[in-house]
Amino acid sequence: MEWKKEITILFWIIVLFLLAFFMPLENLQFKEAVLAALDLSKWYAREHVILCLLPAFLIAGVISVFVSQGSVLKYFGANAKKWLAYSVASVSGTILAVCSCTILPLFSSIHKRGAGLGPAVAFLYSGPAINILAIILTANILGFEMGVARIVGAVVFSVVIGLVMSLIYSQEEKVKVENQMNIVPPPESRPLWQTSFHFFTLVFILVFANWGAPDSNSGFLFWIYTNKWLLTGVFGLLLAYSLIKFLNIKWWWVLLVLVLTAAAAFLFPSPLIPMVVAIFGVSLITMLHGGENKEWALSSWDFTKQIMPLLALGVLAAGFLLGSTHDNTQMPGVIPAHWIADLVGGNSVFSNFFASIVGAFMYFATLTEVPILQGLLAAGMGKGPALALLLAGPSLSLPNMLVIRSVIGTQKTLVYVGLVVLMATVSGLIYGGLF
Repeated sequence: MEWKKEITILFWIIVLFLLAFFMPLENLQFKEAVLAALDLSKWYAREHVILCLLPAFLIAGVISVFVSQGSVLKYFGANAKKWLAYSVASVSGTILAVCSCTILPLFSSIHKRGAGLGPAVAFLYSGPAINILAIILTANILGFEMGVARIVGAVVFSVVIGLVMSLIYSQEEKVKVENQMNIVPPPESRPLWQTSFHFFTLVFILVFANWGAPDSNSGFLFWIYTNKWLLTGVFGLLLAYSLIKFLNIKWWWVLLVLVLTAAAAFLFPSPLIPMVVAIFGVSLITMLHGGENKEWALSSWDFTKQIMPLLALGVLAAGFLLGSTHDNTQMPGVIPAHWIADLVGGNSVFSNFFASIVGAFMYFATLTEVPILQGLLAAGMGKGPALALLLAGPSLSLPNMLVIRSVIGTQKTLVYVGLVVLMATVSGLIYGGLF
């Protein structure tokens, strides 16, 4: 109906006009919240987009184009063995050191390839939740029992939430099972080990490029941190080998990208410049070679177009509402931080529920949730609500929810978020009662 479309346009024009007309620019708290939104967006763009999201888009493109539908259906499809599907999905975070936003293109990709709703949701939750470095940091800073509770809760959450989602939408899953029974996957275009080599090379580039500093200045994890760019470079060379050997890209094109990336690393102190050069170079030479290579570049671009605008909107909203908290920066949003600290003391149902809600909407980059919680615990936060926030926060955020809604729809997104909040609340109550 044409008139409904016009009324919708008029409605949003009026809403935007009223927001501009009544904007309380003279209010100090509002000004601080606007600055917090811009600060979080700036930090997110500098620290997260290039090193995390851009490699994640390339990985999602690999899943979409090079990983055969038969492989996805075998491990994640509606007809896959449940113990296998949920086992693989629930421990994926031990490999992927990602946050609630970086997991989105990967989730969108396996969902697009026919993964069952349950395993796909289990993968969506576990990816950011079971970051092994974050678990170790939690145990060292917040206590051993908190670290154990976090990893046990995250694994159990991913399986239970996936199973419940699959049960709630069993009719849809039944139809998917019937449809997939008739699918005859085409033969693999290349051996599975070659695709796996290409895929995991990109995964390790993502992991090492974003490896955070451990709490100790010694040991294996610290060695990885001090050599992270050397390790990233080694896997970059393996990626170059994969491009030439498995994707049949002309070697002089790949060599040119390597030389330009090395020159950027030599000329610029920031790792962002060589990463941009490398990603742009790989995207360009794959586009120019046509066939599956071009499909890979276009598929990665499709994920970028779908996800980036929603993430940008979500990061701005999260910063405005809850403030910008990263590194040593503490900028308040329109919701004062002391309100949150006052409401999460003790171990009541409300304090655990409120902590789960705050965690669900707040954006946490990988590893930042631990120092934030350390400050909240010092301010009087209960141990139960702290665990509730740990279990709800890293896997959810307002930007994350906006993108999930675009993939699986509003209703399923609300059910998923509700399950995470409910289970985090119950887990916090149990943990707070025990400790």
